[in-house]
Amino acid sequence: MSKPRKVTFEGSESELLGMTKDLNELHGDVGLPAMDEGISNMIDVVGGGARATSRRRFLLGAGAAAAGGAAMFVVGGTPTLAGAATRSLSSFDAAKAAAFPPAGLKGDLAVAAVAASLENLAVFAYTSGLAAATTGKLGTVPPAVATFATTVKGQHTQHAAAWNAVLKSAGKAPVTVTNPKLTPTVQADFAKVTDVTGLAQLALTLETIAAQTYQVETSMLKSKAAIELSSSIQPVEMQHIAILYYVLGMYPGAQSASGTPLAFNPTSQAA
Repeated sequence: MSKPRKVTFEGSESELLGMTKDLNELHGDVGLPAMDEGISNMIDVVGGGARATSRRRFLLGAGAAAAGGAAMFVVGGTPTLAGAATRSLSSFDAAKAAAFPPAGLKGDLAVAAVAASLENLAVFAYTSGLAAATTGKLGTVPPAVATFATTVKGQHTQHAAAWNAVLKSAGKAPVTVTNPKLTPTVQADFAKVTDVTGLAQLALTLETIAAQTYQVETSMLKSKAAIELSSSIQPVEMQHIAILYYVLGMYPGAQSASGTPLAFNPTSQAA
């Protein structure tokens, strides 16, 4: 995975808190309603009339998961990324990992499985980063950075729940593993993280992969409902990217690995 130039956090904590507040409010006012509509419509397409029940379960489950994530950060009881990722891959051998998504998932449901696995990986990465911050492994972590990470982790949890609600409505098992293809690399990169800058760079890489994957997959999806759901999530990942660039003291937009601004978001890192 390519990484941006290494810099230190030189931003304003008050500005970062303001960005996080705006991100959360925009997510609540625009992102979640759009995602809810996308889920409802996609469940209508694949779930055979299970719309009301599945949507209600999604909303309750996603809300509880997001709240639970914040609580786990406070008590510091979350597992490390290495432990979580190892468990997530315990049911996969190399051949199965190469063949992900699971057999029996085709078309839009296969895309849903990959998207859920990427969201799970982001959740584990932010969980592990927050846990490391509480133990002092990352040195001094500005409180505003921890607040941002907790907020974003909750949003990724909701995204994973959205795709899994679709899978469950189609009678398929939810995807609870982290993406098998990327997990080993993320494990190795996380092991090298020693400060908040390194963690932000790793988070930026994961967010970039997610955003570019959504951008590519949207053109591959067959149903209008699936396109709506994917399109409701991709802009949120781009917002995460913009704020992470701010944390790293860089231009907050699409750019090359060397920091040169780009007119359009590339897709070279799509999963």
